[in-house]
Amino acid sequence: MTTRATLSVEGQPYTYYSLPAAETQGLGRIDRLPFSIRVLLENMLRVAESPDGATLLGAEAEATLRALASWQPQPEPREIPLMPARVILQDFTGVPCIVDLVAMRNAMQERGKDPQRINPVVPADLVIDHSVQVDYFGTQYAFFLNVEKEFERNRERYMLLRWAQRAFDGFRVVPPGTGIVHQVNLEYLGKVVQTKQVNGEVVAFPDSLVGTDSHTTMINALGILGWGVGGIEAEAVMLGQPYYMLIPQVVGVKLTGELPEGATATDLVLTVTQLLRKKGVVDKFVEFYGPGLSSLTVEDRATIANMAPEYGATMGFFPVDQRTLEYLRFTGRHESLVRLVEAYCKENALFRTDETPDPEYSDTLELDLSTVEPSLAGPKRPHDRVPLREMQASFRKALYTPIREGGFGLQPHEPSRWDDESPVEDTPAERGEVGVPVVLEGEETFLKHGDVVIAAITSCTNTSNPAVMVAAGLLAKKAVERGLQVKPWVKTSLAPGSRVVSDYLANAGLLPYLEALRFHVVGYGCTTCIGNSGPLPPVISEAVKQGDLVVAAVLSGNRNFEARINPQVKANYLASPPLVVAYALAGTVDIDLQRDPLGWDPNGNPVFLKDLWPSPQEVRETIARALQSELFKHRYAQVFDGDEHWRSLPVPDSEVYEWDANSTYIQRPPYFDGMPDAPPALSDILGARVLAIFGDSITTDHISPAGSIPVDSPAGQYLIQHGVDPRDFNTYGSRRGNHEVMIRGTFANIRIKNLLLPGVEGGYTIHWDTGERTTIYEACQRYKASGTPLVVLAGKEYGSGSSRDWAAKGTALLGVRAVIAESFERIHRGNLVGMGVLPLQFMPGENVQSLGLTGEEVFHIQGIADLTPRKTLTVRAVKPDGSERAFQVLARVDTPIEVEYYRHGGILPMVLRKMMS
Repeated sequence: MTTRATLSVEGQPYTYYSLPAAETQGLGRIDRLPFSIRVLLENMLRVAESPDGATLLGAEAEATLRALASWQPQPEPREIPLMPARVILQDFTGVPCIVDLVAMRNAMQERGKDPQRINPVVPADLVIDHSVQVDYFGTQYAFFLNVEKEFERNRERYMLLRWAQRAFDGFRVVPPGTGIVHQVNLEYLGKVVQTKQVNGEVVAFPDSLVGTDSHTTMINALGILGWGVGGIEAEAVMLGQPYYMLIPQVVGVKLTGELPEGATATDLVLTVTQLLRKKGVVDKFVEFYGPGLSSLTVEDRATIANMAPEYGATMGFFPVDQRTLEYLRFTGRHESLVRLVEAYCKENALFRTDETPDPEYSDTLELDLSTVEPSLAGPKRPHDRVPLREMQASFRKALYTPIREGGFGLQPHEPSRWDDESPVEDTPAERGEVGVPVVLEGEETFLKHGDVVIAAITSCTNTSNPAVMVAAGLLAKKAVERGLQVKPWVKTSLAPGSRVVSDYLANAGLLPYLEALRFHVVGYGCTTCIGNSGPLPPVISEAVKQGDLVVAAVLSGNRNFEARINPQVKANYLASPPLVVAYALAGTVDIDLQRDPLGWDPNGNPVFLKDLWPSPQEVRETIARALQSELFKHRYAQVFDGDEHWRSLPVPDSEVYEWDANSTYIQRPPYFDGMPDAPPALSDILGARVLAIFGDSITTDHISPAGSIPVDSPAGQYLIQHGVDPRDFNTYGSRRGNHEVMIRGTFANIRIKNLLLPGVEGGYTIHWDTGERTTIYEACQRYKASGTPLVVLAGKEYGSGSSRDWAAKGTALLGVRAVIAESFERIHRGNLVGMGVLPLQFMPGENVQSLGLTGEEVFHIQGIADLTPRKTLTVRAVKPDGSERAFQVLARVDTPIEVEYYRHGGILPMVLRKMMS
């Protein structure tokens, strides 16, 4: 059977693998398949007809192909290999990938093999966007000083990447100061349809990718299949290994109607996130369909697709349609590509119109866009949507809700007045909460609970969307014209996702108004959204500490987990860019913006949010005037060149990297040290001790923080011992090329709560051999010396959040052999397997509490020696008095290839062994 066909576009012939041909050959009806499954099927057809097809698909090749082609709403649990067209990385996760590849070259050389065999087989792009920090803000020179500081801090990392760009074929680097990886991917790198020379033919096929950042899903807005994976899995794909996955369920979200005036794409995505997180879509594809799609621009779709990790889906997919073609043309893609995309997608059943019949889905939901209202999300999780009209009451409720229930645990001044029925008109002063006195701009004021100390227009989630960015600029213009100013305690920042954003804001004449409110450009990178908000001004920091204040951040990002944005800011809210500006003007989240004034003009007149909010027509007219296709063409013409800082970095001429033993940023990792040529036989885990017990929703931020490094932490003490001044610590994220820092930072988030130590926050545990309380790192070193394996116990949604491979790498290097949880987030579960750590799931209805586990037990995990996918294992927990509690767990090693990864001790040892042989 062959599905090869030909297509001619502008006289150029293309070979492609035809889905309609597959249908005529009896593989099932294509028009009933979700569009995302159609893209997977095309990939499978190419794999099946490739020279390695029989090897990749295995003995049941035809059955696997037919299972996908005849996809059912409840698909059989069958593994399929995906061969992505490319890999995309950002520097926080990309540097460890490159460090690992460099270490593999060392390992090859030391074993007498050719180190250049370690080379990306699949093209990879790395965009440096995670390293700029908001040290300077509110001035014209903030951007230039932040860039200087960025290169000063990250010189060693950037030298490695410059070397890798030269040493590795098929690897490109987008230098610092260009933009955020997902926005660059959307505006420039994404092709929708790729082409490749194969045996003298030009083959056309759908663009697809995996990325080392969970928000890789933003590219789904263009109809491109892609999602975040762990850096470990990405490295394997780069080296030519398939990405293995189970045939997914697909949840369809039918969109109808149009967004009402006053509602933004941000409000829409917060609504979708809450809706789908409540539905439960972990490990599933989400696909959007229905007539409402045509009312959404690609930028609106990108905002929704970006936050797929927040609603828990593998991806949030939008099929290719007329809007896609318009966006490709507008962002400067070559006309020949646009015509190929249109012809190929229409010919191959991958193009959607309003007349396209609804596909079949595993489950469906419907959302009327006209019901979306202005909203925020917070104070701790991105799916906890708060309608703007309820924002003040919601914050106050969180303020006085016990910590164990997700609040901040403060005691109200008058407890009887703080139930759900209480009025919200009370001011902090009326409640007896005057605050902490601070002197700002020469005047004394009081910093109080709820005051906004960070207001950040940040993250590609929203800065990729001109509608919300222009709305923010227009709101700023109206505010300045009315004589309003941002409150002096607010740290403001504007960090666009690409240079094009500041170009069109300048063209529209809006940048000066944003700057008048201290929203100056501080950098072109992720900044606040990934914890690079920088320190609070000293006077604010001291007041927060002195009063133990629950202060707030309002940001246009996608993540607001505890201690992520800034370690001193406990209440963090996601909001649209115009609302970020509004809250900066108000200076507090303890306000009802729909009833209370944002401030008063110089004549004493109140100014309300409704007075400043721009109309949709104003936004559309401004965009039409200020944003032209030429801006994209100009900015991306030399996207890989970089500025003088980048071009002046030295590039060593060697095929194997020369490690610097004194570097505190880059060190050779120990993954391959002493690795035998063949994997050892699997065996049970015996005599394990409990390192920690965690509750629900432990994120990868909790496990491996990305932000600042505390001086008194094991990582901080390591840096001090190596001569690093605390002011030069930089962040955990920037030091991911040094395993010595990262293992000391594992389970070291200042807000993580190990239930072995009730009431204690931070990376501490009990060392059971001595009964002593100590840091998790120190305890692990002692257990390692005694040869004691470790386990971690946890609740639901373990490992949610970023696709952070160090959350799994650090876990493995600390000596944790298994994690037993009620449920796992998709990416982290895969990362654990990829590092040789066994993810085990409690049986339904069982958990730490129901089984009476205290952490004092010695654990024996049996049945591993003959491990198979999703095998039921037996755990024996022996208490100090000798009594025993036995229970069963599900081994979340879901596929045959994952069993192989685990058998080898992880993906990278398996790949290296294959390369050596």
